[in-house]
Amino acid sequence: MSDQQYVLFGSEYSPFSVKVRSYFRYKNIPHEWRPRTIDTMAEFKKYAKLPLIPLVLGPDETVWQDSTPIIETFEEKYTDPALQPPSETLAFLSCLIEDYGDEWVNKPMFHYRWWRSEDQEAVSNGLAQANNPRGDREALDQLADSIRTRMVPRLRFVGSNEKTKDVIEASLDSLLTLLGAHLKSRKYLFGGRPALADFGLFAQIYGCLQQPTTAAILQQGFPEITDWIDRMLDPVGGGNWEDWPTLAPTLEPLIRAQIGDIYLPWSLANEAAVQAGEEAFSLQLMQQDFGQQTVKYAAKSLQALRSRLAVIEDRQELEKILRDCRCLQPLLTPSS
Repeated sequence: MSDQQYVLFGSEYSPFSVKVRSYFRYKNIPHEWRPRTIDTMAEFKKYAKLPLIPLVLGPDETVWQDSTPIIETFEEKYTDPALQPPSETLAFLSCLIEDYGDEWVNKPMFHYRWWRSEDQEAVSNGLAQANNPRGDREALDQLADSIRTRMVPRLRFVGSNEKTKDVIEASLDSLLTLLGAHLKSRKYLFGGRPALADFGLFAQIYGCLQQPTTAAILQQGFPEITDWIDRMLDPVGGGNWEDWPTLAPTLEPLIRAQIGDIYLPWSLANEAAVQAGEEAFSLQLMQQDFGQQTVKYAAKSLQALRSRLAVIEDRQELEKILRDCRCLQPLLTPSS
């Protein structure tokens, strides 16, 4: 590692790692992408505060983990090219979509990854090869079996089960349809350059290309989305931001259907359960029952969005957009 270079420990199969890598590439931050493998695991463990990737290691051995705080930290130093539209309204909507990508779109990505046997096999074999690139066939098969055995039970962490899988799968179908329509007339979510929302959302959908079921859905029906993913793997700026009137015809339906009708109701129910000290919660989503274990991190994310909204002084336009998208009330603090 050079005196000015960062090391990014991650995995091609980790959407949050790919999210940060894409951001570093966009910002031209000097870094080395170092896959976490059996060869690099000891070094990773030496620096990791949590057993989670991505992990960014600085030249002075400062360590950062958690994708959104990593991006927020590096934004203070690497301000060009701009990550967010200059409009506070659009910047907040970008944050909202990024949060939705991290906390909700991760569900269908992970669900499809470990629900069906063909996807389990493909992903576990891919992860085994990524984790042990020099392993022989027997070692890789054993590792793939252990990965599959460990990961399939973790479906419960994203709320995936026989009762909820239809909601999770339908939410991805809706997202892809709405996102495909939006990207037909622009390169990125907010115009000619990527915003924070692009990084959060694309990474989860990129993960869907690594499993046969969702890869087929994307490749056969959504060329605008696969083209966007290709751009986001090594994004470039230079284009113009659009304003809300040009974005609204296709972005407003996406925000309303995905965030206003699915993500924020789920997030409110989760928050109430966390505050009550409950281990699980349930609600109606898409006219079906949906229940899962509580997620403390998602409750913190919701509060962070509220805090971000509260400090915007001139938010009349933003509140109207949020109200039209059925997002305003969940995002208001009790005193608002």
